[in-house]
Amino acid sequence: MKRTLNYIGGDWCEPESGEWTANDNPARPGETVGLVARSTEGDVKRAVDAAAEAFASWRDLPGAKRGKVLDAAARLLEERADAIAEIMTREMGKTFAEARGEVLRGSAILKFYGGEGERANGDHIPPADGKSLLYTRRIPLGVVGLITPWNFPVAIPVWKLAPALAYGNTVVLKPAGNASVTAGLLVEALVDAGVPAGVLNLVHGSGSVTGNALLEHPRLAAVSFTGSNAVGKEIALKASSRGIKYQLEMGGKNAVIVMEDADLDQAAELVVSGSMKSTGQKCTATSKVIVMRSIAGTFTEKLLERLRRIRVGDGMDPETYFGPVATPSAQLSVLAHIRKAQDEGAKLLLGGGTANRDGCFVEPTLFAGVTPAMSIAREEIFGPVLALMEADSLEAAISMANDTEFGLSAAIFTNSLSNTMAFVSRIEAGMVKVNAETAGVEYQAPFGGLKQSSSNSREQGRAAMDFFTHIQTISLSI
Repeated sequence: MKRTLNYIGGDWCEPESGEWTANDNPARPGETVGLVARSTEGDVKRAVDAAAEAFASWRDLPGAKRGKVLDAAARLLEERADAIAEIMTREMGKTFAEARGEVLRGSAILKFYGGEGERANGDHIPPADGKSLLYTRRIPLGVVGLITPWNFPVAIPVWKLAPALAYGNTVVLKPAGNASVTAGLLVEALVDAGVPAGVLNLVHGSGSVTGNALLEHPRLAAVSFTGSNAVGKEIALKASSRGIKYQLEMGGKNAVIVMEDADLDQAAELVVSGSMKSTGQKCTATSKVIVMRSIAGTFTEKLLERLRRIRVGDGMDPETYFGPVATPSAQLSVLAHIRKAQDEGAKLLLGGGTANRDGCFVEPTLFAGVTPAMSIAREEIFGPVLALMEADSLEAAISMANDTEFGLSAAIFTNSLSNTMAFVSRIEAGMVKVNAETAGVEYQAPFGGLKQSSSNSREQGRAAMDFFTHIQTISLSI
């Protein structure tokens, strides 16, 4: 049985506890994918100390040389894409095709940040005396902690660690427990690419032990987190009390508006894709669709026709559209949301069960008759569940879309420029799409949400520099 070790100070090492957690395949009960280190506070301390010791030499390495390491890692991810994708599918359930695409996305992100060392990282400012040299430059923070989720076990760690390393920081990565075997393979690729000892460290374990120990270490300079709102708020409190930088990307309740003038076949196809791919386990997944009342019947039939064609099964089967949710507890949570929606009066049009299979499966589920006060219109479900709502005008639809504590992603389907501009100007979301699904981001563009979806920072693209660096102002008079 494969054991996934910690990686600390350049060495693969067992946890101080000597204890391991079994990660099982959510599609095949009883099939263990690997054993993962159950770390202690001592393991975390050693990892942060190793990162702190390695910081000066990594910071002082020219940016172009740091970039070469990231480029090498990108090539290794491409070469190992099939092997990593298979483990990802077996460990957390997404289809092999999606998993492989995610690994290749990770490679592209590494390539992008591999070039950051050769791009401008400051400004020249005219001095008041007309004689001095006044300029700014970006300098790294120090040791950065990365706490990442299970739903994108390669892409999200990479879009954090790639800029962190590119800008000269050292890293301690704490991945989600049920995606740790995949995380181990990712770190192996970076180590084999030549990341120096101590620059990148990997510590597995529970958030209550390893996550807290990471946040409390006095040598930690910043933390970047993606996950639930409840945990994100705890991290914000702990980080702010210590005066260290923090970055949070959290939940979403993402709406799509469908107008009368839309291409309804395109809208139906992309609403299904946005809500059902990855079993709805994306923070940007479409969760509610608000359709104009005059076309609600027609559009509902188009949705049902596509949803009925979905094949649910093992992600390694190429005919599978989506696999299981990631864990038994996730399955119970999604099913509880479905029962609650029924109890509150939403009309179940399709699905709502477990697809009559062993494993953590949930059927593609569609509700109609959903009103803004219902929990299914307000709470993040993180499963293959779609709420159908009706509105009489674009103004009413935008109001319904904005009626949430979240503000991550939103989309409209229309062929009207006036509808488009009204939507773009009034929608409360960090990611705005027109005639496209809410899910999906481009690595070269800033990513993040409004309201309770984010801590008001942005990830990916060159915007990542804002979090992972300080601005240093320099005045030279010689």
